[in-house]
Amino acid sequence: MAKPVIVFAGAVYPGQFGALCDYLRAAGLAETYFLTTPGHQAKNAHRGKHILGFKPDGPVTGAQRYYYTAKLERSAHIGRGLLSALQQFERHKKIDVVVTHSLWGAPHFLYDEIDAAIVSYIEFPSFRAHGWDPAYPPDQAQRMVDRNTEMLNFHQALCSDLVICPSQHAKSMFPEALQSNIEVQLEGFAFEDTKALELKERSAPLTIGFSARDLSNAKGFDTYVRLVDKLVERGLKANFVALGGSTGSTYGYEQQWVERKYSGAVDSFRDHLMKIYPRAAEVIEFPGKLPYDDFVQKLADIDIFLYPLRFGVANWGLVEILGRGGCVLAPDRGYPAELIQDDVNGRLLPDDDGAWIQEIIALSEDPERRYRYGQAARARARLLYSVQAVAPRYLGLFRLAAEKRQARIRNGS
Repeated sequence: MAKPVIVFAGAVYPGQFGALCDYLRAAGLAETYFLTTPGHQAKNAHRGKHILGFKPDGPVTGAQRYYYTAKLERSAHIGRGLLSALQQFERHKKIDVVVTHSLWGAPHFLYDEIDAAIVSYIEFPSFRAHGWDPAYPPDQAQRMVDRNTEMLNFHQALCSDLVICPSQHAKSMFPEALQSNIEVQLEGFAFEDTKALELKERSAPLTIGFSARDLSNAKGFDTYVRLVDKLVERGLKANFVALGGSTGSTYGYEQQWVERKYSGAVDSFRDHLMKIYPRAAEVIEFPGKLPYDDFVQKLADIDIFLYPLRFGVANWGLVEILGRGGCVLAPDRGYPAELIQDDVNGRLLPDDDGAWIQEIIALSEDPERRYRYGQAARARARLLYSVQAVAPRYLGLFRLAAEKRQARIRNGS
């Protein structure tokens, strides 16, 4: 493949791989296209004629006909529409590789129906493997739904020419028999050429923050609130801010627990925590979900980021913080240890409140060390995770997928 033809597919654009698709095309490294749903195509038509549309064979939002197979049904609607669009594309141009999201670009109807190599991005195989807090367990119906999603992802890991996961931690969640077909690569980020943060004066006001898409148990929001409560009790003078949405879907089951406990009288897990930790409730600022430019400004105002992740497999949120020079404290397990080198570009700490409190207080009095971590974090994130840095690695993976497909054809399998 001198200059491969690569079609990315997902119900949402730019979504997963949108930035990579655009970069590979603009840099002349590949002839790329992005197949997305009609609404997203129309919304982003100004970004280029390479953004194409496919029509799902049924609704992809809202309730499906049968609760237990809702995600499978949605994936079938997506996959059937995607197959039709790709077959039409192939009538005019040969495709070397199709890159799909496991759920929002579900490829399971593409196997043996199109000529291109198929790469599936799977964030994690199931909530059972991903983990959930025993304090907020799924009910039986949710466990059954999760089994069906796991079945879909295992089938993709078996049948795709290649699977990409965002971290070694995510890859380890798959059965060992499937791991040989899985490669690890975090997506690329279009970092702005922002000015590096300046060293703060020791007397400057301190801000301790939390940032995630959702204020959820999986992201460790409850740990953040508990730590704030203890810091206030100790008399630490600081501002506290938590960036993220308090309602909406999360990677856990805490919201259903809140609904059962309060019978609708409390809206969210955040509001439940504010009842449990009134001292923290008095001091934490909640800006909610912000427009991106406002979000970036808020990040720049935070001196110490607490990222007490409980469950996760690598996402843009932590890389965004690191790439903008944030001083981050994170757990010494799971995927943060793949991004953070302890005492180099942040701190990795055990699951012990005392250790976190001790380090927060020490860093609150040491702006030079905060600045050192932030500078190293910014440099390392941009070196390893900018879209320019990851593009050659992705091209190598796409070529590998094409080679594996050709070998399969030669072997008659």
